[in-house]
Amino acid sequence: MTKTLSQTLAHVRKRIVPVLLGPPLLAFLPALTLATFWMGGEAALLIVALGLPLVFAAMGGFAHLRRPGQPRDRLTGMLLRDGFEEVTCEIYDSAAESGLRSAVFMVELDDFKDLAQRHGQETADMLVNRCGDRILSILRPQDSVARISDSRFGVCLTPVLQMDLELAIQLAGRLQTAIEEPISVDGVSLYVSCSIGFCLHGRAPKPAGSDWINAATTALMEAQTNGPSGIRAYTEDMDKRGKARGDVKEELVNALESGQIQAWFQPQICTDTGRVSGFEALARWNHPVRGMIPPMSFLPALEDAGLMERLSEIMLYNALTALKAWDAAGLNVPSVGVNFATDELRNVNLVERIQWELERFGLTPDRLCVEILETVMTDQPDDMIVRNIAALGELGCNIDLDDFGTGHASIAAVQRFRVSRIKIDRSFVMKADRDPEQQKLIAAILTMAERLDLATLAEGVETVGEHALLAQLGCDHVQGFGIGRPMPFDQTLDWIAAHEAKLQDAPVIGRQGK
Repeated sequence: MTKTLSQTLAHVRKRIVPVLLGPPLLAFLPALTLATFWMGGEAALLIVALGLPLVFAAMGGFAHLRRPGQPRDRLTGMLLRDGFEEVTCEIYDSAAESGLRSAVFMVELDDFKDLAQRHGQETADMLVNRCGDRILSILRPQDSVARISDSRFGVCLTPVLQMDLELAIQLAGRLQTAIEEPISVDGVSLYVSCSIGFCLHGRAPKPAGSDWINAATTALMEAQTNGPSGIRAYTEDMDKRGKARGDVKEELVNALESGQIQAWFQPQICTDTGRVSGFEALARWNHPVRGMIPPMSFLPALEDAGLMERLSEIMLYNALTALKAWDAAGLNVPSVGVNFATDELRNVNLVERIQWELERFGLTPDRLCVEILETVMTDQPDDMIVRNIAALGELGCNIDLDDFGTGHASIAAVQRFRVSRIKIDRSFVMKADRDPEQQKLIAAILTMAERLDLATLAEGVETVGEHALLAQLGCDHVQGFGIGRPMPFDQTLDWIAAHEAKLQDAPVIGRQGK
């Protein structure tokens, strides 16, 4: 009986103490002191003033002060991974015992490596610091925040009485909105997007703090596959998809040869006429069991397995097949863009193979846009890459410089590689309709391109405002989710027909007299 009574008291203590020692107690302290003074005078007030700290200490109110200091991140002053895991395990056990609720969030800055390469590590560190400050500004002082890796933050909420899915989604949205506000660096506004995954305390797959963190990390990975700026809550089926991603390498060769990996096509629009000016071929894997697998889940594995050349061959074949089919349907699609990896650009037989494929399909070279990353020009390309790109330009293929602005390609390099069009990177386009600094950068790029007689295309256009602004500034073509998402070939026929129908009464918003 004594043991049962002891367990009961311990249970009551675990449920009541978090409430008595938490912030709600502060609201009652003034009333408590006034009532004490009114009922017992100064003597009673003195007893309460001395006794409350003793009661607070006896109930464990100063327990957190006895914990050894955790190592802190040098840049942000936040907890590191190990300290975060320790605190999260304690909060998990505390919430389980008290019946209160909590959640773990994983927040990661999108495309952080590209950002660091583009602007330098010092600027990247400053952005991380600013984003960390913004996360802290949204949370309560008693919540735990850590820098998990270069671009990832972890958040564990102090247990509360109410924390459900809707509240967690709202908090994730507030965190995302705060982080994605422009950050001024040397007078220039930079935009950072982030993906967020979270797991509620009651949804953890196993009763352990480490599994709680792993679940939030799994949700983050799911958000990133649907990003940028994705938010996902953990569900059990995410673990199955995560395991499936680990088996990707073993299936890649079969997927390439069986036609599971094919080209999907994203439309490009002329800003002067509004008509389709081309499509970009993008790799998509339609798995017979797992459904659509996003590129970021299999392209790195393809590169590791040395299969990028085979992928380029398949994408080229799909692209030229699509061009012939559009022609046969009486649709005017001037060209299609195909991305070529650095390894493929080193292929001695690349030019001959592309020329042979064009002749086999009966297509002129100008119907093919060869897309190369700006970093190919800035990474000291070897003689074979220079030779192949120059030869493709001489053949008559259009050379598109992809992700322009993310590297440091010189004007001389642009001319040497016979570049015919530059594709302005998404980071410059994002929220450009609301940011004058972004508009100045885009205008500068467009002015340079016009002087060099280069066509321009803006990537990542997601809103009507961005589309209208780019047209007014004189960008020749636009591409992005706001125009059309990547789609399989059979859907492009209906999309083109629907788009052409919308143009009948549409006003022209581009520059006139070009």
